[in-house]
Amino acid sequence: MSRIGKLPITIPQGVTVTVADSLVTVVWPKWTLTQSLVAWVVVTVNESDVIVSVEHEELKAFWGLTRALINNMIIWVTEWYEKKLQVIWVWYSAKVQWKSLILNLWYSHPINHTLPDIVDGTVEKDPKWNDMIVLTSINKQQLWEQAAKIRSYRKPEPYKWKWVRYWWEQIKMKAWKTATK
Repeated sequence: MSRIGKLPITIPQGVTVTVADSLVTVVWPKWTLTQSLVAWVVVTVNESDVIVSVEHEELKAFWGLTRALINNMIIWVTEWYEKKLQVIWVWYSAKVQWKSLILNLWYSHPINHTLPDIVDGTVEKDPKWNDMIVLTSINKQQLWEQAAKIRSYRKPEPYKWKWVRYWWEQIKMKAWKTATK
C-alpha cells in the first residue's frame, strides 16, 4: 500500500478542484493549473479534501505520484516560488525587457532568453554589485527548468571567478598550479 497515496489532500479556502474525464483542474482566483491523469487512477473530490486511489494494487506507483502532483498543484496555486541566480564577473550583465531576459556573458552576441508566461523575472543588484536574476512563478517545475537553462549558459567553473550560479550554491575553488623545485 502506498504511504503517500493514501493520505488525503486538504483543499484550502478559495481553491476549487474539479475532475473531468482524465483531467484535474485546480482553480484559484488568479491562476488555473491542469494535470492529466493516468486511466487507472481514481480521484474523488469531497467538500474539503481530495482522495486518490487506484483500481489495481499492482499500479500503486502511480498512486503516490498522482497524489503528489495534485498536492503540488494546490500548493503552487496558493504560493509563489522564487529562484535566485547570481551573475558573477565584471563584464557580465543581465537585464529584463518585457518577457525576455537579455544576458551579456562575454560571447560574441548577447543571449536573448524568452521566459514563459507563467514565469516572471527581474534583475537586481546583490551586496557586491553583481547582477542577481530573480525568477518567480507558481509552477515549481517550470521555474526550476528556466533557472537551469539560464545557469547552463555559463556554468560554474572552479578555476575562474566567472559564472552564473544559484544564490545558495557554493563552489569550491581549485588551487592554482605551483612551480616545483
